[in-house]
Amino acid sequence: MDIFLHIDVANIPNIITNLAGWIPAIILPAATISQLAKIVRSKSAEGVSLATWLLFGIANVGLYIFTEKYFALQALLGLLGTAVMDFIIVAMIVLIKGNKKIKTEEIKLDEVT
Repeated sequence: MDIFLHIDVANIPNIITNLAGWIPAIILPAATISQLAKIVRSKSAEGVSLATWLLFGIANVGLYIFTEKYFALQALLGLLGTAVMDFIIVAMIVLIKGNKKIKTEEIKLDEVT
């Protein structure tokens, strides 16, 4: 008895495979935009993991290369576009946390003098 599910991709209707490509092409950037908007709105990166967003960016670039669909709009938006936004989030985390560290050190210097 064969316990593995075998799917003949050639028999899947084109609309289903096309839809399967568009769903993550919409969801991934939307999720990333919501995090980016939260950081911009609050001007805080509190609770946002630098390592997580860096790894998301690397994973999206890797998956974009792996799929070899370099000119497919779904891949450009869902993977490469999201990776760019992931790296923007990483840069914002570094900048915001760096500015907070500088301000904290300035406060400590003011207390000393």
